[in-house]
Amino acid sequence: MIKEIRRDVNGTSQMNRLLQGDVGSGKTLVALMTMLLAMDNEFQSCLMAPTEILAQQHYQSISKMVDGMGINVGLLTGSTKARQRRELHAALQSGEMQIIIGTHALIEDTVSFKRLGLVIVDEQHRFGVAQRAKLWKKNDLIPPHILVMTATPIPRTLAMTVYGDLEVSVIDELPPGRKPIQTMHFFENKRAQLNRFLKQQIEKGTQVYIVYPLISESEKMDLKNLEEGYRHISETFPDYKISMVHGKMKPNIKENAMQAFKRGETQIMVATTVIEVGVDVPNAAVMVIESAERFGLSQLHQLRGRVGRGAEQSYCILMSSYKISTESRKRLDTMVRTNDGFDIAEVDMKLRGPGDLEGTQQSGMGFDLKIANLGKDGEILQKARNIANDILDDDPFLQKEQNQLLLKNLLSSKDTSFDWSSIS
Repeated sequence: MIKEIRRDVNGTSQMNRLLQGDVGSGKTLVALMTMLLAMDNEFQSCLMAPTEILAQQHYQSISKMVDGMGINVGLLTGSTKARQRRELHAALQSGEMQIIIGTHALIEDTVSFKRLGLVIVDEQHRFGVAQRAKLWKKNDLIPPHILVMTATPIPRTLAMTVYGDLEVSVIDELPPGRKPIQTMHFFENKRAQLNRFLKQQIEKGTQVYIVYPLISESEKMDLKNLEEGYRHISETFPDYKISMVHGKMKPNIKENAMQAFKRGETQIMVATTVIEVGVDVPNAAVMVIESAERFGLSQLHQLRGRVGRGAEQSYCILMSSYKISTESRKRLDTMVRTNDGFDIAEVDMKLRGPGDLEGTQQSGMGFDLKIANLGKDGEILQKARNIANDILDDDPFLQKEQNQLLLKNLLSSKDTSFDWSSIS
């Protein structure tokens, strides 16, 4: 994998590579090795993550790995104080800072680099294509090399892999010693059984996540919500300490709750999907997802990936109402059947469609395939892509007479002048 990246960055054109690896498979280490390659060539690197929690997690992990090497690593998020922000901006402009990790704050116009050579985007599907494009433009002279990472390939990623200019690297193994997570689907009539199971697991010394789709009660949707759930859990487990985390909390309060759980001071974490990425607690062995029918496959797989990070057997319990759609049942059945993120992605693509390849729509059949089916015709599509690549290698601007019809059809099918496919 590092060989593939080294070959790309030593080439004559910009690297545009997708790194696919299941939750906890070591993508951060690959990202760091790529950053070190850039640094050795006197270029700066930035890593953009979709949430502050994940950005902080990357910052802590990477800072720890480069400790003692004399590498200046910074963290820039929405909650970075003004004075720190000014210092970070100055260090990036002077080239003193080699690596910056952050959230959407990195794409602000005030953030500029002396010599940006590498852009890494984690969980890239959580950003809009236009947002990612702003980051690519932070180097005026030459476009930076691009590495995008995902734990669960989503429809757009799969479609771009088939059609676009993304080269693909896959980490298809988990670190040694990890046990496959056991996933079960329960209806509400199993609530008492679930509570007994949670008590047994906590008594063994492990910790529990309980995730809700909503923070508070909704008049429009009959779903479990975090506030009601927190009260219920507190009454059901009076002997245990409980943390609560959701997106509307102040960052410092949220971080304190996270750290208390990470240190083992609380046994149960009641949360919304704010913990979907970036929370690494090896002692947490049970993930309960309430109203699981309301979550997409990618989210369910990400949430499940919060457990299974230690040596203990881990469990994911999907709670749902009896009234669920056929599509929801397929999603839950898929989660119970497999832990393979790539298998899950295939099912997700069949259920949702591959996305709009040229525009900004990211799910649903955003373009008109007359015959092909991305879920079934992968081999044929790969052959078609290879033929297209051969044509472009021979005639990059489609100027030869035999390619004029192709050029005419391509131009007539484009409804935008911007080439979104060039930005991962």
